[in-house]
Amino acid sequence: MHNTGTTAVDRWELSFHFPGDQAITQIWNATRTRDGRSVTVTHPTDYNTSIAPRSSVNFGFSGTSQTGTNGAPATFTLNGTACTSA
Repeated sequence: MHNTGTTAVDRWELSFHFPGDQAITQIWNATRTRDGRSVTVTHPTDYNTSIAPRSSVNFGFSGTSQTGTNGAPATFTLNGTACTSA
């Protein structure tokens, strides 16, 4: 995740919706919660909590899909504000 702004993003929280029945099976450098298709990924409690201006933090995950296609999420919010994926 890259901060293109001029101020730090503290205690970041990225939210998105899976288009199908995808599930995260493993995540690293972040924590996650899920409610149906809605997923929220947050900073770990002891590191990686702030994204400095023009800097990045990285996290990743593995997942599964039981049926249908494994489509990508279409929209994202960072701390409640719409953001773009690149």
